[in-house]
Amino acid sequence: MAGSQIERALSLLESLTSAPRGLPMQTLAEQLDIPKSATHRMLAELMRLGYVRQNPENNRYLLSTKLVALGFRYLSSAGADVVQPILDQLALQTGELVRLGVIDGERQTWIAKAQGARSGLRYDPDMGRDAPLFYTASGHAWLASLSDAQALLLVERQGIARREDFGPNAPASNADLLERLRIAREHGYAWVVESSAVGTSALAAVVRHPLDGHVVGVLSVAGPSARMSEARMHELAPALLAATAELSAACPASELFL
Repeated sequence: MAGSQIERALSLLESLTSAPRGLPMQTLAEQLDIPKSATHRMLAELMRLGYVRQNPENNRYLLSTKLVALGFRYLSSAGADVVQPILDQLALQTGELVRLGVIDGERQTWIAKAQGARSGLRYDPDMGRDAPLFYTASGHAWLASLSDAQALLLVERQGIARREDFGPNAPASNADLLERLRIAREHGYAWVVESSAVGTSALAAVVRHPLDGHVVGVLSVAGPSARMSEARMHELAPALLAATAELSAACPASELFL
């Protein structure tokens, strides 16, 4: 891969974030498309700095907890206390998982959540990953705030997962996606049923900056389709929109949206 040493090092760290059991140096070198010697030097330096560790049993390389600690330290001092009560209240109202994604350039990344389900089925995915734009409610909500051309460009740049990696009701084509975005614009929120995965549903709406109205984040409610029917999602929509309005008003006080 082309790029500076910093870009390569960050790409290496990103590769390890999706491999909790670690990766061999050979695999990392192939993913980064750089020589093993250069990969070894980067790993040695990242280990020295405390960001990577090596499993002595199988020699695989793993992320240390240092990056996680840095992330939590940032969130604790960047206004998460401003937004968390809003997420907690919506989770209490809906009884489902509430997630907040922030917009950073061409990415929407889930950075905060509140779980409202206290028993039974729970949908509770990991934080810190980018929302897939093509088939999630969070992705559709953001794309619906853009022009059709901008939306398709973002989807193309992010790429689409293999068909087997998402649900049976995902958009079948770009035309299908654009029709869903049109409907989302009419309602002021997006919703999906078994689009991102079998057995899960979600609805989402954007958070806008109060000064100029640009989109700074996306708030979603997700849960098992057994509870989250399409009819129930429309019933929950007013609570979701009220929470996004509250977040929009509060976002200037939070560095999470800067």
